[in-house]
Amino acid sequence: MSAGGSTKAILAALFANGGIAVAKFVGFLVTGSSSMLAESVHSVADTSNQGLLLLGQKTSQRAATKDHPFGFGRDRYFYSFIVALMLFTLGSAFALYEGIHKVGHPEPLSSAIVAVIILVVAIGLETYSFHTAITESKKIKGDASWWGFIRQSRTPELPVVLLEDAGALFGLVLALLGVGLSVITGDPVWDGVGTICIGVLLGVIAIILIVEMKSLLIGEGATAAELAKIEDELATGKVHRIIHIRTQYIGPDELLIAAKIALKPGLPLEEVAEAIDDAEARVRAAVPSARLIYLEPDLYRTSVATP
Repeated sequence: MSAGGSTKAILAALFANGGIAVAKFVGFLVTGSSSMLAESVHSVADTSNQGLLLLGQKTSQRAATKDHPFGFGRDRYFYSFIVALMLFTLGSAFALYEGIHKVGHPEPLSSAIVAVIILVVAIGLETYSFHTAITESKKIKGDASWWGFIRQSRTPELPVVLLEDAGALFGLVLALLGVGLSVITGDPVWDGVGTICIGVLLGVIAIILIVEMKSLLIGEGATAAELAKIEDELATGKVHRIIHIRTQYIGPDELLIAAKIALKPGLPLEEVAEAIDDAEARVRAAVPSARLIYLEPDLYRTSVATP
């Protein structure tokens, strides 16, 4: 998949979170609500995160060099991993600290209606951003569940934006509940409880993203569906069978394939080269992300069938 859909989702989240962050900070200054402060820092972190995702898309397009012969496609994985770390530190850790402090030292809210209005408007903006991310994700999600898409996607930005937006929406609802309960009960401790819940929510999302981005950064192979297509296209024509195969995504849109294939015995050199070229063409037609393909012809021997 091209980065176009990811960029659209990132920009929608960037503009929404930027505006929301300013509004939330104003709300915190007016009300003194810890939930508003936690949500303000969360939105600032999200806005910075979208900037990092855009930076990763930009730097990943650099041409390959002698030191980096496979290019810089993994920059998108690296910056997505940094985003997950920022969500955990600036989002979750700060919210937990602020919430625990406010539970231990509750302070009454002032002008709570201002916080409520800002949170309701923020929910509307986040809903727009979330809808954009869902729309763009559906284009590549296929039949997979949303959880399966997050776990299996080799395009890092969309799962990041999806989870960020989902966390932001639930966080806003929690902040609204915290402020609302504080006003209804007259007990400001609920504001701190809401802040703690926001911190826990962001922590869970951040850990999920850290695990997934770390896996992509280390290197993941083709999906099961892609591997089945690759094997079907390789093991046909003059290719007798696949002896062994290895795949790895070196960028969201660039799959590396290395395979040892057994050709039909007795083929002259010209036909060997033709068989390899045909096999590469078939694989690229079936799996467009298969940019780098290295095929090693061999004779199939049972004793060396495994690498």
